[in-house]
Amino acid sequence: MPVSAGHVLMSADAVGGVWQYGLDLAGGLRSRGYAVTLALMGPAPAPEILAAAEGATGARIVPTGLPLDWTAGTPGAIRDAAAALARLAHEMGADLVHLHSPAFALAEFGRPVVAVCHSCVATWWDACGEGCLPRDLAWRRDLVAEGCRRADRLLAPTRAFAAATQSAYRLPAPPVVVRNGRAAARAISADRAPHAFTAGRLWDRAKNAEALDRVAARLGRPLRAAGPVEGPNGEAARLSHLHLLGRLDDGEIARELAGRPVFVSLARYEPFGLAALEAAAAGCALVLSDIPTFRELWQGAAFFVPPDDDAAAARAIETLVADPARRGDLGRAARVRAGEYGVEAMVEGVLGVVRPLLGAAQARIPGEAAA
Repeated sequence: MPVSAGHVLMSADAVGGVWQYGLDLAGGLRSRGYAVTLALMGPAPAPEILAAAEGATGARIVPTGLPLDWTAGTPGAIRDAAAALARLAHEMGADLVHLHSPAFALAEFGRPVVAVCHSCVATWWDACGEGCLPRDLAWRRDLVAEGCRRADRLLAPTRAFAAATQSAYRLPAPPVVVRNGRAAARAISADRAPHAFTAGRLWDRAKNAEALDRVAARLGRPLRAAGPVEGPNGEAARLSHLHLLGRLDDGEIARELAGRPVFVSLARYEPFGLAALEAAAAGCALVLSDIPTFRELWQGAAFFVPPDDDAAAARAIETLVADPARRGDLGRAARVRAGEYGVEAMVEGVLGVVRPLLGAAQARIPGEAAA
């Protein structure tokens, strides 16, 4: 039996894009000889989905029942969750811990900890809230700040979000930027669907679904929307004009994108945007909100509009549907750009941070390395 290059305990949740990120990274690490245990926090998918994910990635997936940092009721619940992850790391002999939020870096892990800044309440509020940060979010921000200080390394998916994170938590240096990645679509349809499409957590005000609903009311064609309208924190979106598809699995999303609809996101806050990347990889023309992260990733390969200008977004969609040549050019540009944000590049970027830490950890505690 080959010796493992190291055992990595990863945390993840299945509520949003962190789930796909975790599976892609776990599979990439496994393909390079690492043992991976994925500790799933928050609501768990159905058993058959978990079994399929284990089969696809080769990782062990452990539903923990532990709360998410942004739905936990008290600071103590988050600290207890961090302590539970630390115990799991010790019991499994993990060499390194890869956390999907710095808030869970609050325990003594006894091995290196890498925390990914996928999003956080402080930067979310800066983009979506008004006035001072509410008390229920302020203590969450403070725990994230503490976790940022305690983690050995911080990662972020874009330079813009790394800078926002550094500013929000007054860090001495920004997190290391490692772009998220997705595999390219395997097939491209010869015909382009005469409608628009969006995907994401429609209940999350950061996704700005209300503006998308107003866009849908202006269009002479459907704006199909995949994703839940109610969140685990009780937040819900009231939408009247979007063609709601509900929560779709990976295969169903791929079928929606195969026809290369015009993909639209008017998010006010998007640290990266995996849905836009998946659409670009499928060759969809992109209509995106003009925010720093989208500009950083898609400048020259997307049509940008102000997040709350539903009239401009509707005009952009209608223009692209009516002009196949322009739509085709934009879709090809998006697909080429998406090729720069692949899974392999993401995995190698993470390993560039992880390998030195793993080497030091294995030299220090060789008896705990997992086979």
